[in-house]
Amino acid sequence: MYDPRIRQIAQVLVRYSLGVQPGWNVLIRSWPAGEPLVREVYREVLRAGGIPFVRLQFTDQEEVFYKEASEEQLKTLGPWEMWFVENMDAFVTILAEENTKALTHIPPERVALRQQTRRPYSQRFLERAAQGDLHWTLTLFPTQAYAQDADMSLAEFTEFVFNAALPDPDDPIGYWQRVSEQQARLVRWLSQRDEIHVVAPGTDLRLRVGGRTWISADGHENFPDGEVFTAPIEDSVEGHITFSYPAVYRGREVEGVQLWFEKGQVVKATALKGEEFLLSMLDTDEGARRVGEFAIGLNRGIQTFTRNILFDEKIHGTIHMALGKAYPESGGKNESAIHWDMVCDLRQGGRMYADGELFYENGEFTIEF
Repeated sequence: MYDPRIRQIAQVLVRYSLGVQPGWNVLIRSWPAGEPLVREVYREVLRAGGIPFVRLQFTDQEEVFYKEASEEQLKTLGPWEMWFVENMDAFVTILAEENTKALTHIPPERVALRQQTRRPYSQRFLERAAQGDLHWTLTLFPTQAYAQDADMSLAEFTEFVFNAALPDPDDPIGYWQRVSEQQARLVRWLSQRDEIHVVAPGTDLRLRVGGRTWISADGHENFPDGEVFTAPIEDSVEGHITFSYPAVYRGREVEGVQLWFEKGQVVKATALKGEEFLLSMLDTDEGARRVGEFAIGLNRGIQTFTRNILFDEKIHGTIHMALGKAYPESGGKNESAIHWDMVCDLRQGGRMYADGELFYENGEFTIEF
């Protein structure tokens, strides 16, 4: 049965998240299971006067590639990839995987090699985005695979997704505009601070952000959204952190991650499960051992861990850090082929200080902004 909320999400993506203008070239990327949302986004792009192009990836395409590709093929970036990144005005990515564990047994060094190969693509993508020449948004269409990862039925997960994306179904665009206003006030407050100190069970971490740009993630580049983030000064991260939830990257799950930092670099890393994969990703390149992003999750509609970073990094009451590539618009200079988000829950005994002032405790702000 068709769910009218699919069309509402498409309208938010095209009208609010991207703000598609007449004549824009818009690439819509997804998997076959995402067809219902692909269709509605395609329809809305046309209504906005844009020129839509659909690119579907078959269900096990990545698995086939990593199992069959030679080393030379792993190191080759198709010229059409750079053509798309240079000629599109907007990208819409609709996650709709039917097997999130397909790459579990792929040797991590093959994944790392491919990430290095795609670095010019990701670098140019972020450059154009930072310049405002390229608009992009990422969302998810519910599938059995995502529901299983979240320990939910498909019906339960579908409701979870729609509730996180459309808290006000009568005025979905107005809701996200209000979120944008609220988060903008927080960004203004944080922008006046330099040192952030995070204290939680297994965590005592300091980092500096003075002079960097805090960005409000308010439904434009991720949907659903709800976070503020920046890039720490590259050599400023000191101390240690324990991540509360499994860190998932390229279909691989690493549990119980603990990292120790000196002068901004990971000098020790352990995990209860998947430690070999963690260490191999840290050795991808020099930038993989530095922090490219520090963020605070703010979406009250997301309270549970789903093993999907689109939602998990927005859990209200958490922070997350990404190893690797920094977003240029945040002022970060760290470069890497990876960008791996890891989440730390502060709702049970966590605190954050800004320049020595307590501003966040047990998952809630202690100041007005």
